[in-house]
Amino acid sequence: MQSSGHRQRDTEQHQPLLSADNDPEAGAGDGLWFIQDGCGIVCGVVTWLLVLYADFVVNLVMLLPNKSLWYSVINGALFNFLVVMALASHLRAMLSDPGAVPKGNATKEYTDSLQLKPGEVIYKCPKCCSIKPQRAHHCSICKRCIRKMDHHCPWVNNCVGEKNQRFFVLFTMYIALISVYALCLSFLQFYSCVKDQWNECTDFSPPVAMMLMIFLCLEAFLFLTFTVVMFGTQIHSICNDETEIERLKNEKPTWERRVRWEGMKAVFGGPPSFLWFNPFTGLRLRRLLMTRTRRSGVEFSV
Repeated sequence: MQSSGHRQRDTEQHQPLLSADNDPEAGAGDGLWFIQDGCGIVCGVVTWLLVLYADFVVNLVMLLPNKSLWYSVINGALFNFLVVMALASHLRAMLSDPGAVPKGNATKEYTDSLQLKPGEVIYKCPKCCSIKPQRAHHCSICKRCIRKMDHHCPWVNNCVGEKNQRFFVLFTMYIALISVYALCLSFLQFYSCVKDQWNECTDFSPPVAMMLMIFLCLEAFLFLTFTVVMFGTQIHSICNDETEIERLKNEKPTWERRVRWEGMKAVFGGPPSFLWFNPFTGLRLRRLLMTRTRRSGVEFSV
C-alpha cells in the first residue's frame, strides 16, 4: 500500500521513522492486560505459590513460635510488607500493557494522518499488520509489536517493555530482598534450634521443620541468584537506554539516548523519590472498573 507522500514497507529488519512522540495512538491500551499463554500462566502461578510458601515458613515455622514477641512482630511486619510489595509488583508487571502497538493500524487513512514528510519511509509489521514505531519489536507470544521491548518473561506472563519495565524491576528487587531476608531468618532459626531444644523453637516436629527450612533456603538462594542478575541487567539497560534485544542485535542507536539518571527518571517517572519503589503508583482502579472491556486475540484489554 502506498500513498502519495511516503512509502510503506513490510519488514521487521529496519528502524522505523515513526516514534512515540508523533503516534496519536501511543497512549491507547492503558488498562488491564492479560496474555493467554499456558506456559506463562503456569509460571505466574508457580511464582505466587513459591512466594506464599516462603511467607508460610517464615511466619508459622520461624516467627510465631519464637519466644520474643518483638522479634516476631518486627520481622513479621517487615517480611510481609516485602511480600505484598513483591506480589503487587508482579501483578502490575503482568497485567499492565507493556506498550503494545495497536493492531491493524497500517491503513491509508492512518498513515495519511501521520503527516509524514515526502520521501519518509514507515515500516509495517507483516505479522500484526501494524505500523512499527521506533524501537518496537514483534513478540511471537503476545502476538503484538511492543515499544522498547526488552524481552518476554514467562514468570510475569508478559513482555517487559516501555510501560511496565518499572514494575518488572521492582518485582526483581523485592524478590531479591525477600530471598536475603529469608536466608538470614533461616540461619538465625537454625542457630537458635541447635543452641536450644528443637521442640522449643518451633511448633512443628524437628524433621518437618528441618525439611521446610532447607527447601526455603534452596528456593531463596535460587531466587536471589536469578533476581539479582535480572535486576542488574535491567538497571544496566535503563542507564544505557538500550534494551536487551537491541544489545543482542547490536543495533546502532538512531534515537537520542537517555543515559544514567535521565534514563532512570524516564522509566520510573520524575526525580528520585520513594514513589519509585511503590508499585501502586499510578494505579487507577476507578478507570479500570469503568472502562469498557474488550477481548481481542490472546489478550484482554480494559
